[in-house]
Formats: sequence, structure tokens, C-alpha cells
Amino acid sequence: MSAPFDEPGNATRQSVLVRPVPPSALAAAGRVFEHRAYQYRRAFRGSLVTSFVNPTLFLLAMGLGLGSYVNARSPDAFHGVTYLQFLAPGLLAGAAMQVAIFESTFPVMIGLVWRRLFHAMYATPIGPRAVAVGTLAWIAFRLTLVTTVFMFVSTLFGAVVSPLGLLGIPAAVLTGLAFAGGMGAFMATRRTPEAFNAIFRWVITPLFLFSGTFFPVDSLPAAIQPIAWLSPLWHGVELARGAMLGTVLDDPPRALVHVAVLVGLVGIGGSLFVRNVHRKLAA
Repeated sequence: MSAPFDEPGNATRQSVLVRPVPPSALAAAGRVFEHRAYQYRRAFRGSLVTSFVNPTLFLLAMGLGLGSYVNARSPDAFHGVTYLQFLAPGLLAGAAMQVAIFESTFPVMIGLVWRRLFHAMYATPIGPRAVAVGTLAWIAFRLTLVTTVFMFVSTLFGAVVSPLGLLGIPAAVLTGLAFAGGMGAFMATRRTPEAFNAIFRWVITPLFLFSGTFFPVDSLPAAIQPIAWLSPLWHGVELARGAMLGTVLDDPPRALVHVAVLVGLVGIGGSLFVRNVHRKLAA
């Protein structure tokens, strides 16, 4: 006996493979962000030391400990502010740089090489652009969390002398994102993390030491000062320091230059990250 759908007058039934409708770009990036948030909820305790405790210890040891000797020996070295007040903005921007670099290196390797989580996302209606944008959005959230806590601790220590100090938070977040996109784009082309170790040793550490974090760039030899000016961290430190000391509005064009440089680096780095993730997933 023929099946009912084969009888004359009945429409032939066909099995149709229906794929889910791709979400909007914003919703897709939100799914990636949500995935990272679930991961962090289970592992956030491990990041407390590097994200919060280490900067606090730096403020205590360098700002209050060493700072007491610096203030006693050179009370006018930092234009009327204490060494703690000079140091805190530099540590704020430096902490943002380190968090951004960590979040854009090993998690990218996990997503593209080790556990191929990004490939699993790409197997769904989530596209490569959403994977990259959602990852950068998560890094921005982590930076906001870390810098807000750091700003709170700095305020308790008396390192923030102006209500404009709150502007140090977006300044530090912008500084971190200026590093995150480019570093993520670079790691998206790697299959092993060895290159990252060299970059941290020969690029990141020198930037942390010679970008005005611990001492004014003006105290460096004249031949080295232009190198420091090219550092994204120097622009972030200057912007955060101006906010926390309340001097950012004394020279608005200078502040706008710092913002423009950081925004430009965020745009370039983010675009490269999106491109490299797309190439890796679509290959």
C-alpha cells in the first residue's frame, strides 16, 4: 500500500534542513560575552591576586614605603604632589595594560588553537566578527572592573586629589584596549605561545618601566625620551595622571592628543583582530 503522501492529490512531503536564523551582530557578540562571563564566574578567584592584590601591594610598597623616602629627599620633584599621588595613575594604566594583554593572549590561543572554542562558536550562526567583537567587549568589561577597584583603593590611600579622578577609569580602559586588539591580532596568527614570552620580556616590561609609570619621562636621557612618547602606555599614563591630579583640563589639546592616539590604536588593533579571527575561522 502506498503511503498517504504518495497518493494522487496529496502534496509530496520533503524533509527540509532548517538552520537557525542568524542573530543580529550585537546579539551574537553578546552570546560570546555571556560565554566568557560564565567562564569567569567559575574562575574569578584565581584572578584576584593579579588583578587586585598586586596593584594594592605596589601602592603600599612603592607609594607609601619608598614614597616616604622620595618625599623626604626630594619634596618638589613631582611638582607639589607626593610620590604616591604621582605613582598611582601610572600603576592604574599599567595594571590595565597587563590585564588586557593577558586577556588577549592565552584566551585567544584557547579559542583558536588549544580548545578551538572559537571554531565551535563559528559552527553556530555566530560569525567571526561577533566572536572577535564579543571577546573585545569582555576585555573592556574586565578592564572596567579592575580599574574601578584600583581607583577605589587609590582613593582610600589618598592618591586621588580631584573629583576628575573618575575620568582615570575610562582613560585606563582605553589604554588597555589599545593593547588588547593588536595583541589579540598577533596571537591569532600563532600556534604556540613562545612568541608571547619574548614580547613580554622585550616589549611589555620595558614599556612598563620607561613610560612614566614610576618616574617622569623628562628624567630619561634626551635620546630615549622620543621612544617613550611612542608608547601607548605613556599616553594612557599621562591621561590618567592628569585626571587623578585634576590637571587634565589645564591643557585640553594635549589631553585630546592622548585620547586620539589611544582611540586610533583601539580602532586599528580591533580591526586587525577581527580580520585575523575571520581568516583563522574561515580557512
